[in-house]
Amino acid sequence: MGLRRVTESGGLRRVEPREYPRDTEGLIEQLQDPDASVRRWAARDLTIHPQAVGPLCAHLAHEPDHSVREVIFTTLGCLGGPDVAEGLIPLLRSDDPGLRNGAIEALSELPEEVAPHIQALLNDPDVDVRIFTLNLMTDLKHPDVNQWLTSVLTQEPHVNVVAAALELLAEVGTDACLPALKMARQRFADDAFIGFAADLAQQRIEAS
Repeated sequence: MGLRRVTESGGLRRVEPREYPRDTEGLIEQLQDPDASVRRWAARDLTIHPQAVGPLCAHLAHEPDHSVREVIFTTLGCLGGPDVAEGLIPLLRSDDPGLRNGAIEALSELPEEVAPHIQALLNDPDVDVRIFTLNLMTDLKHPDVNQWLTSVLTQEPHVNVVAAALELLAEVGTDACLPALKMARQRFADDAFIGFAADLAQQRIEAS
């Protein structure tokens, strides 16, 4: 006979086994539950399970519920580490703005883990990926940000990427970037917006 316990009404009932185990494998399995609240709690509970990084990153691309995605991004941010960065970087190519922006926000909180990937991302053949990389650098607290921006200003061939770099430079640039800024202005001398953005960035750098 199965174990029994007393109910609030005083009667006895069979104690049913848990539908999912509470270990890493059980919580990962729970991510497939049709109930979004079950998936959300599983994602939260996986915060102390570093082995779940790969499955969590893989699940993001298929998770339809925005609130579950948010919890997964939060959990991955808490877990941290190179595997999280490697798992989230491919989402920069996603056509889903919410998924892509969530990845950018999470990656910006992992400067040391993301840094080894930045130069490759800035050389990516996809223009959008290069721009999204600059977007994540906006809040990336890393000492090489200005160096990366300098490389964009002096080498990047696409005007939209340079424009994005100049907008970021206006926020985080230092005097060391001014020669590269001048070069960008010269390389795109016929583009009025580049001239405007370069002037604005220079003014803010010199005023800081």
